[in-house]
Amino acid sequence: MDKERRLIIAGNWKMNKTVAEALDLVNGIKREVASVKEVDIVVCPPFTALSEVSKAILNSNLRLGAQNMNENGYGAFTGEIAAGMLKEFSVRYVILGHSERRQCQKETDQLISKKALAAHGASLKPIVCVGETLAERDGGLTEKVLDTQVRGSLAGLSKAQMEETIIAYEPVWAIGTGKTATAAQAQEAHAFIRRLVGKLFDQNIARRARIQYGGSVKPSNARELMGLPDVDGALVGGASLDDRSFGEIVRNSI
Repeated sequence: MDKERRLIIAGNWKMNKTVAEALDLVNGIKREVASVKEVDIVVCPPFTALSEVSKAILNSNLRLGAQNMNENGYGAFTGEIAAGMLKEFSVRYVILGHSERRQCQKETDQLISKKALAAHGASLKPIVCVGETLAERDGGLTEKVLDTQVRGSLAGLSKAQMEETIIAYEPVWAIGTGKTATAAQAQEAHAFIRRLVGKLFDQNIARRARIQYGGSVKPSNARELMGLPDVDGALVGGASLDDRSFGEIVRNSI
């Protein structure tokens, strides 16, 4: 697939897999994608498995991501994890502002922007998630929601930091539901986000910015989605918990 931007496929394992199960999964994924060189491949296990998965993917074409981090450095933040702790396990990417955290932990755009800045301060690449609910889409509010979330979640980033930031467009109504945005819906949303990045930063950065699609991505729809002009990869949920499915998504994206 001929694209100016390098595709990035990331697997978000969410709150799944013991350490032993995580090792089984990542070793399977390694075998499935061993020959793939054209795509950045990221696995995001739970915190408890980061250490062992980090060792397992050493000298492979896989990179390690985390599912969240605190916006502060070390200190009195019970139950939280700092960027420096993630760096210890060679984590390179961190998912921020996933819809589940926006909904369940009431995370705001302002908080997500603080986390993104903290991630960059530790040389981690944030994957910043944005997306509308079904009610918002049905109400014709998709672009308004995306405008608010992108502006707020990227607030304060420098141009250089934006170049090292990935945006993940995840329509909330398509996450874990089996529903997927149509190719036209996905392209329209991604193109809107890219235009907005151009306004907030500049056109060169917008052209280079990588925008992933997330929401019931599976082997059967990966090729169509990844072939869209403004879709630069996928943030994969459920299908990333199966080595063959995830491997097939990666291979179908090329």
